[in-house]
Amino acid sequence: MTSPRKALTLGLVAVLGTGALAACGTDDDASDPAASGSSATTSEAPKPVTLEVAIDAGLSKDAIAAFQARADQFHAANPEITVKSREYTWDATTFSVELAGGTLPAVFTIPFTDGRALIAANQIADISDEVAKLPYADKFNPNVAAAGQAEDGKMWAVPIAAYSQGLHYNRALFEKAGLDPDQPPTTWAQIRADAKQIAEKTGVAGYATMTKSNTGGWILTTLAYAMGGRLEEGTGDQTTATIDTPGMRKAIDTLRTMRWTDDSMGGDFLYDWGSINQAFASGKLGMYVSGGGNYGNLFTQNQMNPDDYGLTVLPLEGTDAGVLGGGTLAAVSAKVDDATKAAAVKWIDFYYMQKLFDEDQAKTDAKTTAAEGQPVGAPQLPMFDKATYDEQQSWIKEYVNLPLDQMTGYTDHVFDQPLLPEPGKRTQDLYAALDPVMQSILTKKDADVDKLLSAAQTKVQGILDSK
Repeated sequence: MTSPRKALTLGLVAVLGTGALAACGTDDDASDPAASGSSATTSEAPKPVTLEVAIDAGLSKDAIAAFQARADQFHAANPEITVKSREYTWDATTFSVELAGGTLPAVFTIPFTDGRALIAANQIADISDEVAKLPYADKFNPNVAAAGQAEDGKMWAVPIAAYSQGLHYNRALFEKAGLDPDQPPTTWAQIRADAKQIAEKTGVAGYATMTKSNTGGWILTTLAYAMGGRLEEGTGDQTTATIDTPGMRKAIDTLRTMRWTDDSMGGDFLYDWGSINQAFASGKLGMYVSGGGNYGNLFTQNQMNPDDYGLTVLPLEGTDAGVLGGGTLAAVSAKVDDATKAAAVKWIDFYYMQKLFDEDQAKTDAKTTAAEGQPVGAPQLPMFDKATYDEQQSWIKEYVNLPLDQMTGYTDHVFDQPLLPEPGKRTQDLYAALDPVMQSILTKKDADVDKLLSAAQTKVQGILDSK
């Protein structure tokens, strides 16, 4: 089993959040804050293209206005390309349906866990020739790049964001419960005690967790990692499931104690990512675990009061404990023609990437976003190296409009945590196999943990052994 320190060094030392890198574009481009990156253009006369791109579902009017302002800037630099947005949020079930039906927008996002399987099945467009022309194509952290690469190393999907898990907490509920929001919990015992106090003093769930649409398995994996467990070992055809570990047992025992002994987890045990964000933002729960870069969703889609938000790192306990990391890829529909594919890569370069490594673009994006009252400066971890990320953050400093002093529990410590990649084979299927475990331990007081883990072990090994 790979040690967390080795995993951190090999691949995810600088990986989380929407990344950063070295300069892009020509000297002429650098003087134009709307430049889209000349590297993906051709010498032929451009063909008019209407490009449908994904935006998160449920955005506020201001967030949509901020997006449209950037789209207008892109169109000004690329008048042959008209960008149209379409609401889209990745969900394991709905994504599969849209993929099969060919109804996805031209540009959409997927988790790291989906990239290689979609590439192997030719279910996304091969944009590797266009991406190879981008000046930063060979500068991604290798483990980040791998999520979007085919077996031959060509990049079919572009890493645009990466994350580590964090503990999100409601400062207002902490205060109401008599807890100090500037001193978030640093151990799982403290999380348990704080959750119980919040539930008793405020009447809402002190702690809640996702349980369905593969997110239950995702969070159970996160907790097992944080307590020294792993879900698989080996690689390729030699991958073996390791579901029943002391770390997994400790994670389950912690949740069961909070649920059945402390009664601190409320009454909703069917949360997914979207619904738990909504519940948290509306003050219906005190703490939950999710990606550390979640503030943007909580604010732009769920209208959370910034004064109520707090973020800290996950406690890591036990030998070989580490924090789970992952990320997001920008992909292109396999249904598009060549002109649309080229336009799509231009958009990915402009909208997601240039603001991370070009000073003019970083400032333009931050200024445009802040002008619409949208969050700028949410804590991230870089995909390339921390020095480049820190430089990018210095460029946008004057536009940062978040309560970063309420997130220091995360920002002061996350770089010191051993960062572990998600299980590498059939990841979403593995998570789906663990959803029933999470649901059972929270809804059945007498749930047979031995039987649940044995069944999960058998099912996951079958998944790993299948082609």
